[in-house]
Amino acid sequence: MPRVLWPLRHDQPSIQIVLRLVASGQDVIRHLLADTGAGTNRSGFELLLPETDCLQARGAAGRRVHLSGAYQGSFPLYLVRVQIPALGFVLHVRTVGVPSAPPGMDGVAAFCFLNRFSYGNFGDPGQFGLEV
Repeated sequence: MPRVLWPLRHDQPSIQIVLRLVASGQDVIRHLLADTGAGTNRSGFELLLPETDCLQARGAAGRRVHLSGAYQGSFPLYLVRVQIPALGFVLHVRTVGVPSAPPGMDGVAAFCFLNRFSYGNFGDPGQFGLEV
């Protein structure tokens, strides 16, 4: 089974995704806080990214989502193409466009996204990883 591990970022679990910025055609890496407390398995979203990333990745805008945790209010929902190359993961993911990312991170991977994989430190407390 493919597995990828990343070092903790600011002592917090994080994952890396790749977004393609459509205007430039460039791939960019984004470091997301791996937050199992963000949303539920039935939430209508899987990631939270700054709305500028959603727009630059030409995410298809849809309805709005109401959040009541760290981000409060109504925010636009986008379908954003997300890659995790080491896992062979490429999919359009339901992503909430928020005004800004948490300090030291580029966004949030919510429980619904993380739950697609086996996840954890896999025996190394200095890392966090995903496995298919």
